Amino acid sequence: MTESRGADPGAAVPGRAWLMLTLATIGFAVNFWAWALLSPLGPRFKDTLDLTSFQQSLLVAVPVVVGSLGRIPVGALTDRFGGRVMFPAVSAATIVPVLCLGLAGHSSLTALLAGGFFLGIGGTAFAVGVPFVNSWFPPERRGLAIGVFGMGMGGTAISALSTVKLVDAHGMSTPFLITAAVLAAYALVAALVLRDAPGRVVPTEPLGRRLTATLRLGVTWQASALYAVAFGGYVAFSVYLPTYLKTGYGLTQADAANRMAGFVLLAVAMRPVGGWLSDRLGPVRVLAGTLAVVLAGALAQSFTPALAPVGTIAFLAMAAALGAGSGAVFALVALLAPANKVGTVTGIVGAAGGLGGFVPPLLMGTLYGAYGSYALGLILLAAVAAAALTFTGTGVRHALTRRTPTVHSH
Repeated sequence: MTESRGADPGAAVPGRAWLMLTLATIGFAVNFWAWALLSPLGPRFKDTLDLTSFQQSLLVAVPVVVGSLGRIPVGALTDRFGGRVMFPAVSAATIVPVLCLGLAGHSSLTALLAGGFFLGIGGTAFAVGVPFVNSWFPPERRGLAIGVFGMGMGGTAISALSTVKLVDAHGMSTPFLITAAVLAAYALVAALVLRDAPGRVVPTEPLGRRLTATLRLGVTWQASALYAVAFGGYVAFSVYLPTYLKTGYGLTQADAANRMAGFVLLAVAMRPVGGWLSDRLGPVRVLAGTLAVVLAGALAQSFTPALAPVGTIAFLAMAAALGAGSGAVFALVALLAPANKVGTVTGIVGAAGGLGGFVPPLLMGTLYGAYGSYALGLILLAAVAAAALTFTGTGVRHALTRRTPTVHSH
């Protein structure tokens, strides 16, 4: 295989590979559900514990930061031990903070922060699934497969839609106990059913040396930069869009939240589409197209047009592009990363994407406070998209053209 995209996208894939993909996607969703348990309850904890806005933000941020950075060692461990070991391990480990938070850890800020720190383990599941799925599928089908796996990020939507309702109906411990039970069931099923792909390449060098070698790979930095824009943009909008719509357009909190949910669902649905298109057109073309859409959407929205129809079209176009672009980044990783370093590369790239979502909301809030407008923030997003588009068309395209002939040897 010597092309930048699959020569035979219709090639048969064993049914067992699809079963493994399904189980991995479910595991990703379940762990992300647990990872996101505190965010919907932030306003409630702010009132009951008399938290400041900063303390509330810290409470929500801790699991996300730990989950993002934790992907680096977990990805490296997955390269070494495989998804068969790591999926049950991560799921079982996440049960402990979930139970602690649900039963006793919600009565003080200190307990919540401690529980939230270890809750971050659930966010590392992404770095387990990508190398696991990658090893089960041939290069020409990996874009679609990893894109489908990426839909597990919709697990955060389960938490957003159910947590507050369950607390209101049955008490604070209920959503945590339910999530812990689901995690336990998944860990058991994963331990019994999951299998690593035949012929999986197991690295032999020590962890520190592997991380150092991975940091020397061009694809690590290229994919990290692009994922920080694509997935980071998705994270930023999913966090800040309700505030933006409420402040900029005067929508009610409920209406703004519903529109944010639509943005998230479209982005999640488009992730496998981005991977599928990358299998057929090549990831560089897909990334270029999606970044161009983000650039156009951000410029259009910087004028704060009416929501119907221009604003809505701009936001939905950006949602679709950010979701598809996130899928295309990992199609690029599947093509360029050495087989025994996919997990380590994924961990670093995943961390970059998660952390890339934190700067924009802070920047948007600061700029709005200074100028009373979000226009400059959206212009900066357009500038970042333009820079990423240029980088994709030059450095990334050159790397793919130069290295692909040696990547697909099996």
